[in-house]
Amino acid sequence: MAADLRYRRVLLKISGEALMGAREGGLDPEVVSRIADEIRSVHALGVELCMVIGGGNIFRGISGAAAGMERASADYMGMLATVINSLAVQNALEQRNVTTRVQSAISMQAVCEPYIRRRALRHLEKKRVVVFAAGTGNPFFTTDTAAALRASEMGCDALLKATKVDGVYDADPFRVPGAVRFERLGYREVLARDLRVMDASAVALARDSHIPILVFSIFENGGFARVVRGEGRYTIINAED
Repeated sequence: MAADLRYRRVLLKISGEALMGAREGGLDPEVVSRIADEIRSVHALGVELCMVIGGGNIFRGISGAAAGMERASADYMGMLATVINSLAVQNALEQRNVTTRVQSAISMQAVCEPYIRRRALRHLEKKRVVVFAAGTGNPFFTTDTAAALRASEMGCDALLKATKVDGVYDADPFRVPGAVRFERLGYREVLARDLRVMDASAVALARDSHIPILVFSIFENGGFARVVRGEGRYTIINAED
């Protein structure tokens, strides 16, 4: 079955907002369970899988700073929110017999491992899912940038951005009827057109590390498994021809 895989080691980036479903905040257990099922099916294919999960469903550092909070403090609060989400996903995966490790860039050894690159690589080699929490451990960097950084450090074949839509559009397809969907984009085009797929720093890091970014819908049943096979609907961002 592994012979059918186009990508054998991937990093999955999920926003915190995806975990709250239709709620205004927090976690929706049904959504977490659905996403865990998608991850389990990909893990069963033999894919070496690591993840970065945002914290926007609990706290966003940028919005906290906009409300008058000091930016560094707000960002640290956002990082702690990612740890909560990571532990929730770990719990859902281990209920499905998927061995999972959470590694945090901010040390909190009572609840998860500290981020150690060599240990994370060893977990992947042992087919454990690794969830990287607390962003980069530094304020002023988003979880998008953390995802590109960890994908580079882990030597991933691709960075998969899980969203609510099946690719990158030139406008919000939920708000703009007739928004155009892209099958393929170049890193420079994404940056030049400010398409907001991921932060510019994340796109630039993926470009420098030669890691393609695939944008797909995590809410399409079996969509994640199809993407790692190179099938299904997604937008791929890589080097221009």
